[in-house]
Amino acid sequence: MSRIDTNRPFLPVRIAVMTVSDSRTLETDTSGAALVARIEGAGHSVAGRTIVTDDTDLIAAQLEAWIADPQVDVVITNGGTGVTGRDVTPEAFERVMEKRIEGFGELFRMLSYQKIGTSTIQSRAVAGVAGGTYLFALPGSTGAVKDGWDDILVFQLDSRHRPCNFVELMPRLREGLKESAHHD
Repeated sequence: MSRIDTNRPFLPVRIAVMTVSDSRTLETDTSGAALVARIEGAGHSVAGRTIVTDDTDLIAAQLEAWIADPQVDVVITNGGTGVTGRDVTPEAFERVMEKRIEGFGELFRMLSYQKIGTSTIQSRAVAGVAGGTYLFALPGSTGAVKDGWDDILVFQLDSRHRPCNFVELMPRLREGLKESAHHD
């Protein structure tokens, strides 16, 4: 449900997109392409795009690089959130997250249930915050990427969304980090 207050300014955010896959290339990455199109279509900018294999260390390293980059506000991954042995995106997120956003995965699965029924239980979609950067992990199917963006992220990453949104919290995400830096 959209509650956009058109009296408020739209503030574009810089979003990096990571596809987690052992088999996709930029040419065959339909999920990543759908996400990029939606990000740009909503008025945001794509701060980076890459494909990383299903390897916890490689995923965590790319997340850490983008978390450290002041030109990246948000990272959205697609892929690697299932339950097979190769699905390790949530484990990589656990390595880097400072805070979890529990409701993201819960809401994603609730909305997904309306479309794919109990199959949504196989998704381990997660979200969190690290170093002042938002992190969102979506399943790798194009349908799941569209659902995650169209039903949740397009609103929460819009500064005009009411009663609240993630964008308005961005200036405060690093508050604790700044404090600890002053005590060193």
